[in-house]
Amino acid sequence: MTGSASTDRYRSRSLWLDGLTESLSPRDALNTNTAVDVAIIGGGFTGLWTAYSLLLKHPELRVAIIEKEIVGFGASGRNGGWASALFAGSREAMATTHGVDGVLRMHQAMIESIDDIERTCIDEGIDASFLRGGTLTVSRSPSQDARTIASVGDDRFWGLGDQHSRLLTKAQCDEMIKVAGTREGAFTPNCARINPAALARGLAIAVEKLGGRVFEQTDALSLRPGSVNTSGGKISAETIVIANEAWSPQIPERKRSIVPIYSLMIATEPLSKDFWNEIGWRNGETLTDARRMIIYAQRTADDRIAFGGRGAPYHFGSRIKDSYDSDFRTFRLLEKALIEMFPSASDAAITHRWGGPLGVPRDWESSVGINENRSLAWAGGYIGDGVTTTNLAGRTLADLITGNSSPLTDLPWVGHQSKKWEVEPLRWLGIRAMGGLTRSIDATEARTKRPARLRNRILDSFTGH
Repeated sequence: MTGSASTDRYRSRSLWLDGLTESLSPRDALNTNTAVDVAIIGGGFTGLWTAYSLLLKHPELRVAIIEKEIVGFGASGRNGGWASALFAGSREAMATTHGVDGVLRMHQAMIESIDDIERTCIDEGIDASFLRGGTLTVSRSPSQDARTIASVGDDRFWGLGDQHSRLLTKAQCDEMIKVAGTREGAFTPNCARINPAALARGLAIAVEKLGGRVFEQTDALSLRPGSVNTSGGKISAETIVIANEAWSPQIPERKRSIVPIYSLMIATEPLSKDFWNEIGWRNGETLTDARRMIIYAQRTADDRIAFGGRGAPYHFGSRIKDSYDSDFRTFRLLEKALIEMFPSASDAAITHRWGGPLGVPRDWESSVGINENRSLAWAGGYIGDGVTTTNLAGRTLADLITGNSSPLTDLPWVGHQSKKWEVEPLRWLGIRAMGGLTRSIDATEARTKRPARLRNRILDSFTGH
């Protein structure tokens, strides 16, 4: 592949990568055996925040990131751009092992991680379009009303007050963002809109300024204690960090640790002042509703709507290919949902369509940890809530790797290990069935205007909630 074709491929991965003014030509690949203190597999947010946090506190360490493509190629450069306090894990499971205090400490750590992302953008001069506008959840049916009320009620049950989430009337929702069909809603201030690719690329530069090394076009082929065999040579390391999320199954030793589930996005052309005067959306809020097949949106810094959702198929054997980033059925559903919510955008051109895999562990619980002799560390299983969680993971891994006991290393998710996914074809059958069930719930509730209670309970049992 020529240099031009290579960079075109990278720009086509997302609106965010396409809009960067910098060159996306790959950094040098590893081309010889080398030794470091910490070798990190994956040039996404987990790897970048880990390297940055380590070098900020311990500049003497030799830290190297190896990335198969380029920094920000994976979910870190393609996601919806929500730096949110949402954490992928069951509060009930967390409380079982760490009590209510553990749940509250985890929530506070996520909020502080949003703060840390903002602080890093300022300190390192990273223009990631960071704007903390919170998240508006609109409810557009009786079933969604019930889920919205239950979500805020769950926060109250765990001791989280109005400063974390609150119910809104239709008028209050419309004052923020005028979404067609809104009945009521909820708001949390704990989210920021960002350009994720700009953040990832800026973090890589910050890591290099601190003395870290970033090798792109370098594929991790296999692991052994103390070394990683790559396409460009062997890296020997005191600690190896597995930080490649949805791509983990491509390493033989991690084949069933995570499954890659695809999430897809579309983006409109920049919209007119008249449109925004009608809709509002002035303060950088991120937007979702309470359907089961998750959708998510933001108003971008250049006045587009970037709109995403789940629903693309899982591929047998946890396969990942560029061709899977497009699923025209899902793109059509996203366009339909966008126009239903914003009818005045019906004539807007869709300029970008893209997608990519996110990582899902078997028990739907994110985790971070390190083995007893500190030779192997990991973090992942973010289930699409990784923008902020990766920051927390990176700072936590920095403490775990250096043996520093801290409030971060005592959080409930530290040391959690999910069981492996089932072998194929059971994995494919189960995940496909879960996707079909989710779609059927939304379709039934839209038709009947009533909750599909039994199917909701079955789906919740699959996802551990």
